[in-house]
Amino acid sequence: MSIDAGAIRQEKAFSLGQVPTWLWLGIGVYAVLLVCGDRLLNDSDTYWQISIGQWIIDHGALPRADIYSFTKAGEPWTSSSWLAQVLLAGSYDLAGWTGPVVLASTSIAATFAFLAWILGCRIPATYALVVTLAALVLSTPHFLARPHVLVMPVMLAWAYGLLSASERGEAPSFWLLPLMALWANLHGGFVFGLVLTGAFAIDALWNADVARQKPLVLRWAAFGVGALMACCATPYGWGSILASRKILDLGELLHLIYEWMPADFTNLGAFEISILVLIAAALYSGVKLSPPRIALVLGLLHMALSHVRNLEIFALLLPLVALAPVASQFALQPARFARITAPLASAAVLAIMLGASTWALAARSAFSPPEVQSPAAAVEALQAHHPRRVLNDLPFGGYMIWRKMPVFIDGRAELYGEAFEMAYYRALQLKDANQFLDILKTWDIDAVLLTPSTPAVGLLDNIGGWQRVYSDRNAVLHVRTDH
Repeated sequence: MSIDAGAIRQEKAFSLGQVPTWLWLGIGVYAVLLVCGDRLLNDSDTYWQISIGQWIIDHGALPRADIYSFTKAGEPWTSSSWLAQVLLAGSYDLAGWTGPVVLASTSIAATFAFLAWILGCRIPATYALVVTLAALVLSTPHFLARPHVLVMPVMLAWAYGLLSASERGEAPSFWLLPLMALWANLHGGFVFGLVLTGAFAIDALWNADVARQKPLVLRWAAFGVGALMACCATPYGWGSILASRKILDLGELLHLIYEWMPADFTNLGAFEISILVLIAAALYSGVKLSPPRIALVLGLLHMALSHVRNLEIFALLLPLVALAPVASQFALQPARFARITAPLASAAVLAIMLGASTWALAARSAFSPPEVQSPAAAVEALQAHHPRRVLNDLPFGGYMIWRKMPVFIDGRAELYGEAFEMAYYRALQLKDANQFLDILKTWDIDAVLLTPSTPAVGLLDNIGGWQRVYSDRNAVLHVRTDH
């Protein structure tokens, strides 16, 4: 019997703890995100997300009415991301701003390592790595220490479970339902998981024999009912579904919130390049998908074109939808790896190395949100005047909640609603100067804190009864003088 010396050397290398490509990718993503940790805090919503999580921890209860604004105080409100908010608050209590940065980085790194593993099981490792890196680049603009990044690995696992069941010609296992329950407690986007269930059910039926379609419909329907029930496995019950729907009812307002804006192709960017490359590759290679898969691809593309916040959904799920058909059509084979013989030892060493490097970086780094969303000096000047009601610019709402000041408005658009926020926007942009003056009078405003570029700043500088008492490159403060 001959012995393959190369195989022995390969097995020995793996037994010494060789790390697979997908894991190296995850480690690399994690390291890069930690080095650029401040960018994960580049959103004022992180302030109020952590504040709400801290309130939940302190009170051992969930908020059911607004307690942060004076314009909507006491009105019903559901915190559909309560679990993510608790995790963010807990990480902040543990390690300051380093905590949310590490938490978000871990979730993002796990997501793309998982995607690389999924792809690597079907196609060569090089292709899997290229596709994963492309998905990473497309998703980068929405990498923030907010609840949506904590749910990314859950969404990917849910979609992969549905996809695998569809390709086996079976209904998903009910053991998948806890993922939906977890999703529903982490982020309001869980309703999309129900849409995916229906889409993959259709895909499974399309590929099934006629004789098997009826029992398959019943099994997928039973799973769908279970998924709907799992959505209600939150402290709010059905209220979580109703709260998620409120976002879709914001109408015209969605076009003013950056992450809900449609894709902008004014300048050539990564998203447009990706679409053009995909179209060119499909035309050149003659890629063929079944009608249900085509519908899924078009649906994901429509979501990404409609709202930029859906770009990471497109980037993560499109490779999964096209994976099996493309791999089969072009006879792509995954790389053959020797079995790792010392996984526990390798994992322990790797975990210690990552933990030590995280601790070392955290000890030397002072992560913090950017000054443009943290007008500390302006708020100090504001508090010195002891205002009762402050009209604040939207980017400052999170920081003011953080500083325990009642706000006029903040990032919870579903609470304020389309009519209120559109009137607020038109007023501050001086689309209607009288509307701005009416807000000052109706709400008995005695201080106004705005960004320097807001048109209303110039009006306050030139009307009686108001005085500019503080300004810097980030904020301008006016106080009423005719009280």
